[in-house]
Amino acid sequence: MELLGEITADRPLLVLAVKEEAQFLDTDLPVLLTGIGKVNAATALATVLGRGSRPSGIVNLGTAGALRPGWTGTHVVGTVLQHDLDGELLAKLNGETYGAPLSLPDGGDVVLATGDAFISDEAARARLAERAPLVDMEGYALAAAAELAGVPLRVVKHVSDEAGDGAARTWRESVAACARELAVWAEANTPYRS
Repeated sequence: MELLGEITADRPLLVLAVKEEAQFLDTDLPVLLTGIGKVNAATALATVLGRGSRPSGIVNLGTAGALRPGWTGTHVVGTVLQHDLDGELLAKLNGETYGAPLSLPDGGDVVLATGDAFISDEAARARLAERAPLVDMEGYALAAAAELAGVPLRVVKHVSDEAGDGAARTWRESVAACARELAVWAEANTPYRS
């Protein structure tokens, strides 16, 4: 976890998993690098939100794999779900619902599936494509932490790969171009510079 800048109540906090995704941000806004995965994302965001001043909002910028053909570009997410938590089975065990999908206030109809597995095979891609067009490793965890803290969250993802065979190689090759697009989006859609 690394926090760059100071969180204040009058500005949003930009949250990204890794420095490669943040490499072209040139902003006065605070930037939190959480590390990869749900645990890193949730604990990093909860830690900074619990320290003192809370931001006016949170903007999660990051890369995502496309689970369906034709999905490219930058997307504002409307719903996040966990693809690696069997909420139905858990509900049968004790009657409680865990990990239900979360709706985001400023999102559209794009659904993002989050899990602690980097999707890079065709079978996993096809299975997840039935539930969502995009997949990442942090979005749901950030949404859950932000909701508990009462801070509005926007999730913005740029497609880096097709979440199938060769996705890891494709992500490494495309992350710089994705980072540029995310920085362009942030400049156009946030109070990027004071």
